[in-house]
Amino acid sequence: MKNGFRQSMAWLHTWTGLLVGWLLLLIFMAGTASYYRDEISRWMRPELPRSSVATDVAAVRAITFLQHKAPQAESWNVTLPDPRNPAMRMFWRNPESMVKPPVEGEKRRRGGGRFGDATVDPASGEEVAARETRGGDFFYRLHFDLHYIPVLWARYLVGFCAMFMLVAIITGVITHKKIFKDFFTFRPEKGLRSWLDFHNVSAVMALPYHAMITYTGIVTLMFMYLPQGVSMAYPKDEDAFFSEAFARLADPAEPAEGRTASLPIQQLLDSARAEWNGAQVSGFTVFRPGAANAVIDIYQRDGKRLSIDTPSLRYNAVSGALTGTSPVPGGATHTRGVMYGLHLARFADWGLRALFFLSGLVGCLMVASGVVLWAVKERPKHARSGRTGFGLRLVDALNIGAVAGLPIAFAAYFWGNRLLPVELAERSDAEASVFFYAWGAALLAAFIWPKRLMWAWQLYLGAALFALIPMLNALTTHVHLGVTLRNGDWALAGFDLVMLAFGAVLAYCGLRMQRWQPALSAAEKKRQAAAAAVTAATAAAATTAEASA
Repeated sequence: MKNGFRQSMAWLHTWTGLLVGWLLLLIFMAGTASYYRDEISRWMRPELPRSSVATDVAAVRAITFLQHKAPQAESWNVTLPDPRNPAMRMFWRNPESMVKPPVEGEKRRRGGGRFGDATVDPASGEEVAARETRGGDFFYRLHFDLHYIPVLWARYLVGFCAMFMLVAIITGVITHKKIFKDFFTFRPEKGLRSWLDFHNVSAVMALPYHAMITYTGIVTLMFMYLPQGVSMAYPKDEDAFFSEAFARLADPAEPAEGRTASLPIQQLLDSARAEWNGAQVSGFTVFRPGAANAVIDIYQRDGKRLSIDTPSLRYNAVSGALTGTSPVPGGATHTRGVMYGLHLARFADWGLRALFFLSGLVGCLMVASGVVLWAVKERPKHARSGRTGFGLRLVDALNIGAVAGLPIAFAAYFWGNRLLPVELAERSDAEASVFFYAWGAALLAAFIWPKRLMWAWQLYLGAALFALIPMLNALTTHVHLGVTLRNGDWALAGFDLVMLAFGAVLAYCGLRMQRWQPALSAAEKKRQAAAAAVTAATAAAATTAEASA
């Protein structure tokens, strides 16, 4: 730190990146996969319907289903189908009087407590008996909840990593005074120089994205990281703050009164669309269904809106009178909503979503090349001493287990979805366990033998697991490439094709790692040149002596 300003920033950049690099790689990889969590969830539940129906038809069938399934519920919540998710998802809340106390030693059945849920085919109105899985939501939750760690600790840990990432981005920009030149510079087969060039290119290529996704990620949890302001302004009712800050309608608290029929749902949806000048509906919540004072909240679809906060309307479900609208967001609320919306990218069409996904992959390469670069820089120092120190061995093992091992875990998660018995209890937890067992095995192997061949073997294994996913899908389901390509179902076909692409890329990386030879340092080149000169001189002297004799 006694060096100049840029050298100090380089030191800070190195250590802020290295200390959290492996966890950041997990966060980046899981977050990048989350851009397609709806498509991943569809692939992981091949039993879900593929047909689509009009919004009003789906809404009618949702109401009919809930009237039979949960007639005494306190509220119904329905998410209507959309182009990315053709099935309907619904939840309901039962009265406390209906909840049976749990039997000792018996696991609570899904939907048998205070809350229930169902996935319904909008074409038939029947519940779909799909396999239990978290699908793409597993990756979404993983990138900020870290699964096994208590949620509060995990989110503080992720926020800590995000802050370090933000510092690494800023110090990286300061360190590289030729940042634009670095973008166009890559020198292959140059050892350390090649790794540094690759790290620079991957960092600069999507620099605005890296800064945006890191900063907005911190903003999404800002009320947890800085709760004092809320506690000071709303000491007795923090829920009131969130209702106002998020520009949402508060849940009605009045008890149900009598019983009467509600207006047809189509009429209420038409009223909402008229209020929104034709904007589409994403879903609705009915409070006190069937009661004389029932109300319904109708939510607008995100569409191209940057903000995550979408308008909602509240109607009297019996008379159809408009009784409330979501508050108009103020400047701070709207800014927070836009930041959140940028992070989730729900507004993105297929092209922009693909760009976000590719930028996320570039971010993964940036983090991976950064942690590998430290080991490449340190290795010559240890080579001169004739032994590998504990620090380098630890970093090598973590690099192999994270950079090469995480792809194995991601692929194993998809294999688990297809191979675990459909009727297995707690099946979604078992799929998550497959992910962590596979990753743990890769880390263990890396710690046992952190050598270059371990890199190649794990990359080859990841390549095989990804490349064989389409074949596994064809052997276990009826929605394989031969069907999805013919029917133009690009969400499912695209998943299989991307798996093949990942397999090919990992196989290429494994081949490169297997054949890779470290570049010679300048000192080694001088020693080899000196030895060659001595050999040549000796050979010349011997030739001269023979000629004289």
